[in-house]
Amino acid sequence: MNIEISQIANLPSRFGNFKVKAFKEPCENGCKEHLVIYKEKLDEIPIVRVHSECLTGDAIGSLKCDCRDQLEYALKLVEETNGMVIYLRQEVRNIGLLNKINAYALQDKGLNTVEANHQLGFAADERTYEMVTYILHHFKISKIKLLTNNPDKINSISDIEIVQRVPIIMESNKHNKGYLATKKAQMGHLLDE
Repeated sequence: MNIEISQIANLPSRFGNFKVKAFKEPCENGCKEHLVIYKEKLDEIPIVRVHSECLTGDAIGSLKCDCRDQLEYALKLVEETNGMVIYLRQEVRNIGLLNKINAYALQDKGLNTVEANHQLGFAADERTYEMVTYILHHFKISKIKLLTNNPDKINSISDIEIVQRVPIIMESNKHNKGYLATKKAQMGHLLDE
């Protein structure tokens, strides 16, 4: 992979004081720029959250998903445990913002999140995780505790030993209860912890 890598910068935030580094994929892969937020002195086997971009949730606070809650929880945990968040620019399961809004419109008409993706011609989840392995190798990390409920992430991260899956269960609300139920029933997310 011909990945462009930024310098390291400080990122003081309301969740803690972090280091950040950006990784830019080549343009033939869509010029995606991913961000790694981490503590300078990582644990020997750090907790790692692989978080896919969700503009409506992460930045605007949409109640249709649990993305912002998961990101904020992960950042607090990273501060406490000397871990890392890998923020992948794969908006809404990698179908893009325009298609996400079209999927929202279909959900407003009664389709669930998986049905909406299928109606738009996409798989339930289009994300890939090759960059995770690349980033972890860059940081010379070979073992992690993975903060996830998504079995696809567990199964897709190669060449890295996942010594523990750490659940990340957020409280549901009336707007995302069906979304979470669909993730559990149709996508196998581990939401019973």
